[in-house]
Amino acid sequence: MSASLTVTRIGHACQLIEIGGIRVLTDPWFTQTPTYYQGEPVAATVGSLGRVDALVVTHEHYDHCDLDALVDGGFDLDTPLLGPGTVAAIARDKGFRDVRVIEAWESATVGDLTVTATPGEHGVHEVTFVIQAGGRTVFFGGDSLRVPELDTIPERFGHVDLAILPTNGLCIRPMDLRQVVMDAEEAAGLTAALKPTLAVPHHYAFHSGRLGDRMITKGDQDPRHYADAVARLAPEIDVRLVLPGTVVTVP
Repeated sequence: MSASLTVTRIGHACQLIEIGGIRVLTDPWFTQTPTYYQGEPVAATVGSLGRVDALVVTHEHYDHCDLDALVDGGFDLDTPLLGPGTVAAIARDKGFRDVRVIEAWESATVGDLTVTATPGEHGVHEVTFVIQAGGRTVFFGGDSLRVPELDTIPERFGHVDLAILPTNGLCIRPMDLRQVVMDAEEAAGLTAALKPTLAVPHHYAFHSGRLGDRMITKGDQDPRHYADAVARLAPEIDVRLVLPGTVVTVP
């Protein structure tokens, strides 16, 4: 019998994934700056998280790698942190004592948990993750573009119970509107390839402030565009639009 599986979106791409008794925190972001706005309430403080068995971080951008907030909030720095080498260097500098480097298609274990880095593409080096324990499989997409190799995940890992994907198609205005995150249509196409039991969009409420939105970034803040695209491309897949703090149970 498979373990229970729940996910709670703390905000943005910060998710608390619980597989049985194993608790995994993804891409932490708990603070805000003049050009990085959550765009939605943050559903927890670092101190209210409780025990975390593993921390997975896709890349070093502040809104996914807010390690200063973890340190300042009293997070246990003995918690295993898994991510690419670029993240590992920052984590060690911040005082994290159990840092595991995994690049695309490499795996690490924390007790009964297995985390495999899968390919990603973004404005900086990024990996995505397949997180497995208790007969359950979760794909966590960080804020990557759609990478063709990700379509092979079901062949490599079996059935995907939960897929968590970015959807805002973020573009950088000073770089001729270079796209650095998959958009709703691309995320829906990947969802159709992954065939998860449940799909949850994230990374859409973020914005750069009134001036920044005009001069720095452009993105789609409406997750319903993703839900509509999945309904068209793969109507059999359940999509859940989740407010921060809502616990979602995956069948």
